[in-house]
Amino acid sequence: MHLKLASKYTSFSCCVLLITMFVFAFFHVEKLNRTFFDEAVYEADALGEMLLRTTYHQMLEDDRERLQQVIDEAGRMERIERIRVFGREGVVNFSTRHEEIGTALNNKDDGCIFCHFNEDTVLLEVSAAKRSRVFLDTSGAEVLGMTKGIYNEESCYTAECHFHSPEEKKLGVLDVVVSLDKMSTLTLEHNADIFISALVMLLILSAFQYLFTQRYVCAPLNTLLEHTQQLAGGNLDARIEKWPRDEFGELCQSFNHMANNLSQAQLELREWGSTLENKVEKRTEAMQEMQNQLVQSAKLASMGKLVAGIAHEINNPLGGILMFSSLAAKSPDVPPQVKENLQVVVSETRRCAKIVRGLLEFARESIPEKRIDSINRILKQTLRLISQQSLFQDIEVQSRFYGQLPEISVDADQLQQVFFNMIINAGQAMQDGGVLQLSTELDSAKELVVIRIADNGVGIRKEHLDKIFDPFFSTKTKKGFGLGLSVSYGIIENHGGQIVVQSKPGVGTRFTITLPIDKTVPAKRA
Repeated sequence: MHLKLASKYTSFSCCVLLITMFVFAFFHVEKLNRTFFDEAVYEADALGEMLLRTTYHQMLEDDRERLQQVIDEAGRMERIERIRVFGREGVVNFSTRHEEIGTALNNKDDGCIFCHFNEDTVLLEVSAAKRSRVFLDTSGAEVLGMTKGIYNEESCYTAECHFHSPEEKKLGVLDVVVSLDKMSTLTLEHNADIFISALVMLLILSAFQYLFTQRYVCAPLNTLLEHTQQLAGGNLDARIEKWPRDEFGELCQSFNHMANNLSQAQLELREWGSTLENKVEKRTEAMQEMQNQLVQSAKLASMGKLVAGIAHEINNPLGGILMFSSLAAKSPDVPPQVKENLQVVVSETRRCAKIVRGLLEFARESIPEKRIDSINRILKQTLRLISQQSLFQDIEVQSRFYGQLPEISVDADQLQQVFFNMIINAGQAMQDGGVLQLSTELDSAKELVVIRIADNGVGIRKEHLDKIFDPFFSTKTKKGFGLGLSVSYGIIENHGGQIVVQSKPGVGTRFTITLPIDKTVPAKRA
């Protein structure tokens, strides 16, 4: 490919150079031919002037024999083809060709035409260019004829031997014919030199141009093409090691940069492919967790409607049973055995009433009465409430509250109920003592307040983790009705937050509560 490019570029350049040199050579040759011709005309005119000066005295003395001898001697000079002198009437008086002496010329003859081109007018002064003529002699050779007028000067018509009157202006014409063979040969040699020089220059320029194009244009392009083909074939390690310091160098650097980006992209794709399964699993777990939360919310909603109806239906009969059984137990007329039985009825009825109140609290969708408050203050208040209970005598409480935690809009009583339930559950999970950890922190990126309540108790088995927020589900064998976490879940959800539990049997349990920092909801300060 690079040979084609170099050949095309060189051919095109050679054509341009060839046309330019041809035009230059043409005008140069034309100018050279004109210069040589003007030089030949000048030499022929100078020769005629020299002959006139040389034969001046012979013509003045009318020494015809001596004049003919001078003309014959001059005719033997190199390049002189013919010399002749003829008068005004066109009669040849002297000539190197003796056979034409005495012959008469007409006005149309080549020697006369320069001053007789108009039959009615005879010119006295004519330029050398108009007095010259180029024609072919009898042998077919190209010759130059130069005519020069012989004028009647004062020294001529006052001489004793002369018979011309002063009124005659032109006495005759000197006609010199010289050969142009040497000028033609010299012209051809110069023309040949010009064209040969132009051809040699064209070849040299073409060779240098081809080599330059091959080295500085085609070679970088060929290297770039080879590496591009390697890259297209899948070899992402293809790099150009050396490049020139020009635009092709910038192009090579751009290629290397592109190859690096492609290699990095392929590496990232491979890494993404290798970790895609893990990401899918994590995403599946997250979606499963979201689904569990949705199912939990749906179950709580449906269970709330159910237990609300049940609680309302049995609350009034329980109240009547409790009132009449209490009155009957206080009556003095009741036998002791019956009185004991009535006290058992009162106790169990109160127990049922307590369950009903829990159901009503769970079913009631109470709207939080939010005020601006501090999560740290609510947690500290909750710790003060439980600190005197015997359950926490063997438990070490470790608290780490974030000092710059912003105040948020919450229902402090409801949140205190949530924290109380979770701390009590943690204490019940550590019957033999342990460590209870409470902490708060700020997630600035997500604008969340994070609360963590962790214990190192017995933990929760994996199959129970998805059920701990269900109503009436409890991991405790004797204590509780399984409503505390369900109520807590609903309170946090009504605050726009989330509860996440992590637990491992024998290690402990950690609840993570997140509450949003809602800056748009107006609230009253507590």
